[in-house]
Amino acid sequence: MIRQPIVTVAGHVDHGKTSLLDRFRGSAVAAGEAGGITQKISFTRFPQEEIVKRCPLIQKQGISLEIPGFLFIDTPGHAAFTNLRKRGGSLADLAILVIDINEGIMPQTAEVLQIFKNGKTPFIIALNKVDNISGWRKQGGGIQESIESQAVHARQDFDEKLFTLIGALHSHGFEADLFYNITDFTKKVALVPCSARTLEGIAEILFVLCGLSQKFLKEKIKLKEEAKGVILEMKREKALAYAEAILYDGILHADDEIAVASFDEPVVTRIRALEEIQPLSYQFKPVKEARAAAGLRMQLVSKEEILPGMPFTLYKGNSGQIAKEFKKELAQIIQLEKEGIIIKAESLGSLEALLHLLKMENISVSKAGIGKINKGDISAARARLEKDITLSVILGFNVDLDEEAKSIQSGVKILSNDVIYRLIEDLKKWQEGKRKEIDKQRMMGISSVAKIELLPNFVFRNSKPAVFGVRVLLGRLKPDARMIDENNEEMDKIKKIQHENTSLEEATAGMEVAISLPNTTFDRQLKDKKFLYTDVGEAEFRKFKDNKDLLSSDELSVLQEIAQIKRRFKIAWGV
Repeated sequence: MIRQPIVTVAGHVDHGKTSLLDRFRGSAVAAGEAGGITQKISFTRFPQEEIVKRCPLIQKQGISLEIPGFLFIDTPGHAAFTNLRKRGGSLADLAILVIDINEGIMPQTAEVLQIFKNGKTPFIIALNKVDNISGWRKQGGGIQESIESQAVHARQDFDEKLFTLIGALHSHGFEADLFYNITDFTKKVALVPCSARTLEGIAEILFVLCGLSQKFLKEKIKLKEEAKGVILEMKREKALAYAEAILYDGILHADDEIAVASFDEPVVTRIRALEEIQPLSYQFKPVKEARAAAGLRMQLVSKEEILPGMPFTLYKGNSGQIAKEFKKELAQIIQLEKEGIIIKAESLGSLEALLHLLKMENISVSKAGIGKINKGDISAARARLEKDITLSVILGFNVDLDEEAKSIQSGVKILSNDVIYRLIEDLKKWQEGKRKEIDKQRMMGISSVAKIELLPNFVFRNSKPAVFGVRVLLGRLKPDARMIDENNEEMDKIKKIQHENTSLEEATAGMEVAISLPNTTFDRQLKDKKFLYTDVGEAEFRKFKDNKDLLSSDELSVLQEIAQIKRRFKIAWGV
């Protein structure tokens, strides 16, 4: 016996995920949502008889539909695609990635692609909003006939956008083509052009999902005996705890005990009431048993905290075995480094998504958890201040601070957002700013270095002070710099640097400026010299070497020449 495949619908904000599901459901949920953005994960049970009714292609092609239906999951676009998971991979058997054909791959779309790749989740792409293509006209028949019947300029616009998207998908590591051109669906991602507004392509999306499910998922969706699921959201009313969950395998009864994973020991709790989502509805109905795949609401008797995103399984007194399995799964998801930032997220799935995307950006994480930012997180971040200020930050994905944390958060940087890519952008911007501050502090303790060429035809004053022209060949020249010649003979400090009667704080390579040396007579001390260098002490030279990442190639060249001059008189100078 096979169960319903679980299908996740994901994509960038406002690309039409919920509108697409509305067309499947025959409802108008999207119009009633705040700002037109899905406010929470919801599921839609789509039974076999509705699929056949809404997809005439199935009977037309003479296909015998074996799957009992689909369970669709609509994920919040503003929170990115939370990588809902079960033991061994993604919770979704299949996914629909909704892309506005006119906008292409947006930041959240790229996130979803990376998470699909990481979780090896098979997916199709719904190329939505084809009706917004200039000159597009809805035609009779299927989407293929509609595309081929468009006016020349509309077809050209469609083809241009299609090929641009195919190229972009290739850069993300995916080969793709229009679904009716594909002969091997294991090698290419199917693109189904559609419009949630005009209904074009909606039947074809269902058709492709049915075909992929029956051809590739039969073994994966065979119903097993042991009940397994994932907690999506927890709600509490007085002493009662309600869990919205997905049962992805087995059969669950209204009086069963379940074990839910946690970061400590599993939480064992009895189900007091079991409700199942109704077909094409947001309404739940009490049931005595639920068969996977199903969207559930369970009333639990546990007083212990149950975290969203955590897996659960039927409890048969086998606490040791369950604890071992859960521990192994969590260890695979949450892999931490010795040094790194702190992150908190609303659920296990979103925590995993955030960890994965931070890893792609080479950002290490040393502490991670689910729920509000707490006192322990603040203390851990504060401990990083002295070691590495760029790590003394807490990222909160869709979470706030608890009251105790708010009272002690001073001095710790907290970044929060409900969009992963923006959260990571904010982190990188903050870390870069901190690194620049650190670099600036390091540079302030280091003098500038320069090599200058004397211009004997531009002596404006011969002595006390000698004022004459120079060309800066390498490095940066500043007032108060001590100077030496090629024989390590000490000169005066530079009193002033001027350019066209304007005093300068710095002269850089290529500039011709006038400098003044207060106790120098040009004819007697400088007439036969060609180059001068800023003087550098041994300790200062070593400091430059330790901070060579802050120096330009010009400055490094000057230091090398100064070292050669010094070592003619002291072999081990600066070593």
